[in-house]
Amino acid sequence: MAAELQLAAAEGRRVAPGDAETAAFAVRGMTVSYGPKPAVFSVDMTVPEGSMTAVIGPNGAGKSTLLKAALGLQTPLAGRATAFGQPVTDVRDRIAYVPQRASVDWGFPTRVIDVVAMGLYREMGLLGRFGARLKARAADAIARVGMAEFADRQIGQLSGGQQQRVFLARALAQDADLYLLDEPFAGVDAATEKAIIAVLKELKARGKTVVAVHHDLSTVTEYFDRVVLLNVRKIAEGAVGEAFTADTLRAAYGGRLAAADLPGAVHAI
Repeated sequence: MAAELQLAAAEGRRVAPGDAETAAFAVRGMTVSYGPKPAVFSVDMTVPEGSMTAVIGPNGAGKSTLLKAALGLQTPLAGRATAFGQPVTDVRDRIAYVPQRASVDWGFPTRVIDVVAMGLYREMGLLGRFGARLKARAADAIARVGMAEFADRQIGQLSGGQQQRVFLARALAQDADLYLLDEPFAGVDAATEKAIIAVLKELKARGKTVVAVHHDLSTVTEYFDRVVLLNVRKIAEGAVGEAFTADTLRAAYGGRLAAADLPGAVHAI
């Protein structure tokens, strides 16, 4: 495997740009390794502007690692990521990232409005002034996720679903063009999931681009129009109707996937 990792690193350094130049989000030759074992191996993906893409695969497939490496939150062995034809580092103001809720210290003493305001720090200036205009944007984002009455509540007093809504509100306040979400529906109640997907679909209707690490196969066809199947390597990518099939699911999940876990469209596995 060490030789393969070296080859992936070499390939990742010389991949051709291809349609990455016109995509809202693209990854080329991404390889991330923990020691001799790759977590993500030579992965390419292309996300068209204005689409909603689910990144799916079994536990340990490298889904979250792929997003973090693309954003520079984790150092890849090889590969690169672009957004709107530019290196991700050059267009961070056009990207909003929603991490997994479990990765956050919710015991930190801060209010909902303060967390959402963090999404506006690039616009606060050197003195960090949170003026009336920015306060209005933060309040609007909180209202869009149904949390207006909780604006002054301590985040540690919120339920898991409410905390996830706050994270989404912080991303909305940025008014980004590309939204990257790591398991936004994990551990939330049905009402919160419904509220989150309504907001994401509204973003898509406005021409924004959404990429979400997702684990519930039964909702892929309802929530998304594109899918990337990953299991360390990329298994398939494309429109849901073409890439989300019994064959690609077998390849990604293997024996870990029971027929009962599949959406109706691919139950004949």
